[in-house]
Amino acid sequence: MTALDHLNVLPPEEAVRELLTCCGSREWARRMAAARPFGDEAALLMRADEVWWALEERDWLEAFRSHPRIGEKKADAGQTSREQAWSAGEQAGMGSAAAETQRALARGNREYDERFGFIYIVCATGKTADEMLALLRQRLANDPAAELRVAAGEQSKITRIRLEKLLAAHSE
Repeated sequence: MTALDHLNVLPPEEAVRELLTCCGSREWARRMAAARPFGDEAALLMRADEVWWALEERDWLEAFRSHPRIGEKKADAGQTSREQAWSAGEQAGMGSAAAETQRALARGNREYDERFGFIYIVCATGKTADEMLALLRQRLANDPAAELRVAAGEQSKITRIRLEKLLAAHSE
């Protein structure tokens, strides 16, 4: 049985739990579980994106809360051990960050929270701490509505990567 077959045949509640590790929006996970079966990985990824962009702002904000702030280990909403491991891997660029960069990111995270009312979310995979800091500083200049869409786009990228990881984890 392929990993996609496994996802396709899970009972709805279990499918929702699995999908929540990829995106912290309960509504997204419910809609994705209801959209099964997926014929192939491309169909899964396409549907994930369609569902994401059809959600309400509150659903996006719920998903953002499932991530730790850049440079931190735990999300405000809590995470499974799988999600914590994925977040740590995604933020691997923080491991070699200079102390000043780490402090600047912590300050920037606070400023971003105050300005926009949600955490700074960026698809950190493959990015250095300095790159994440530069993006944070650029995005602080956005107006709130534009920044919400940018953050949602970053979540969409993260969800895609995590769906691919989910399928890979079940293929092993």
